[in-house]
Amino acid sequence: MMIHVKPSSRSLSDAQLHCEHKIMSVVIGKNGVTQDKQEGDHATPVGRFPLRNVFYRADRVKKPDTILPVVALTFQDGWCDDPAHPAYNQKILLPHAARHERLWREDHVYDLIVIIGYNDEKIQAGRGSAIFMHLQREDKAPTEGCVALTEEDLRQVLADGATAIHIHALKG
Repeated sequence: MMIHVKPSSRSLSDAQLHCEHKIMSVVIGKNGVTQDKQEGDHATPVGRFPLRNVFYRADRVKKPDTILPVVALTFQDGWCDDPAHPAYNQKILLPHAARHERLWREDHVYDLIVIIGYNDEKIQAGRGSAIFMHLQREDKAPTEGCVALTEEDLRQVLADGATAIHIHALKG
């Protein structure tokens, strides 16, 4: 099932996620959406992408109900965001010499993560990495390019059988 993210015209980082007949408020990249995603641009890529799998912090939250593959995170899990490294835009084990994101975080943003299949089949260095659906910050701060939902909404999307996401361009 395809879910749809539609940016709002009132704020670059506000959007709505349409899941079957439900509409949920989500947060996207600080710079809105883009059709020309670049590493570090703080924008969410436009397009249709598969949802690959789900990671979760088993020490903090229960395993989500989903048809996607689910894996419990470990303290050593990371994601390479260094365009010069061969592991760019891939899950890695820490410690790791290249620039990376730690998936096991002190805040709760990555307690539940859905990997969006962006730039992962024929990986192009510098075209963006670590594009996830994850949990919103309490202050609903913009993401660096991801789609952030409340835990309740993300669990609902997964339970409803989401397998793909369409991130729409802002309608002019």
